[in-house]
Amino acid sequence: MAKVSTNPRKIKELLSLGVSEVLIKKDLQKKLASGRVLRIKHGVDPTSKDLHLGYAVVYHKLREFQELGHKIVFLIGGFTGRFGDPTDKDKKRELRSKTEVHSLSKNYLKQLSKILDINQVEVRDNSEWYDKWSFEQGLRLLSKFTVARMLERDMFVKRQQQQKEIYYHEPVYPMLQGWDSVEIKSDATVIGLDQKFNELQARPLQEEQGQKPQDIVAVPLLVGTDGKMKMSQSLGNHIGLDDSPADQFGKIMSIPDEALLSYFELAARYNEQQLLRVKQELKEGKNPKDLKIELAKAIVTMYHSSTAANQAAKDFYNLFSQKNISGNLPVLQLEDKQLNLLDFLTNYKFCVSRGEARRLIQQGGLKINNKKILHYEQKYSFASGDVIQIGKKKFVKIK
Repeated sequence: MAKVSTNPRKIKELLSLGVSEVLIKKDLQKKLASGRVLRIKHGVDPTSKDLHLGYAVVYHKLREFQELGHKIVFLIGGFTGRFGDPTDKDKKRELRSKTEVHSLSKNYLKQLSKILDINQVEVRDNSEWYDKWSFEQGLRLLSKFTVARMLERDMFVKRQQQQKEIYYHEPVYPMLQGWDSVEIKSDATVIGLDQKFNELQARPLQEEQGQKPQDIVAVPLLVGTDGKMKMSQSLGNHIGLDDSPADQFGKIMSIPDEALLSYFELAARYNEQQLLRVKQELKEGKNPKDLKIELAKAIVTMYHSSTAANQAAKDFYNLFSQKNISGNLPVLQLEDKQLNLLDFLTNYKFCVSRGEARRLIQQGGLKINNKKILHYEQKYSFASGDVIQIGKKKFVKIK
């Protein structure tokens, strides 16, 4: 690995651009200035097949640490992913099998390589230690925390107010996430802002074990294509890292104008000067559509290529500006042309779940031959030549 950079300007950018909060900033600055290779932790529970731009906000910050010469420790929640983080959840998550979680993790690492030099990443799995623990070891960890502290979290308070159940295993999650940092001897962790509570639990545990407590770099949460909620597969407002250039381009063109600046900063990774230029152009009345095209090209280039970005822009113009809906559309061959609409949307990967498909239809987001479909329960007899519109920007033609 290359020598660690202690360049003050780069360290300042690392801890400021695209960052919400750093705890404890002065301590992390000292660590970064020391010239020592730091162990930078980030953990993820495999809960779906695909990563999206919301995850990528964290991964690009990890890339900055990596480029300064530090060791990224990417922690797969092979154990914790079986029951899932309760953060922001208003009900218990369903338990997953060890096999399912392991299978999903393979997809994550493949997509992660789009951003990080995966050959320089230390990949760990917390099932390495938790699968070997006795029940007594678990109880000893639990004995270091109070029930009151764990139930302070906003989603648990909300559930109690709504008289919803809180299951015993749910408040345990932050304790396990904290102990992960002890196992991998984390110097710092990079997280989405919603993980701050969980990662704070690591600091006293590390001190007790004779380690210096990790510092925390928290990045903002990227809003989804709806411009309201954080990006999430379950909400259907995500842009996948593995989406095709056309899909990425079209979804970016659909974001609300007010989300533009955050996408330029967090998703396109614009620097300070570039962001100032975009802000000035918006202030001077530049058409947001033109800026969205610039944004879409930047992001598609990042995950595919400049050639793919230019082609996606051309196809988008032909499809929407010229109203050439029946032209060069992707063709879909159905195994069975009589399908329940929820099955159609999920089986052919237009939606990640039946819940997302149901919401799409209820919100008027499915059209067949330009006719809006509002009843998700019905079966539909598809015919050759049918043009299906899913959301604002995705079209396919039935073969």
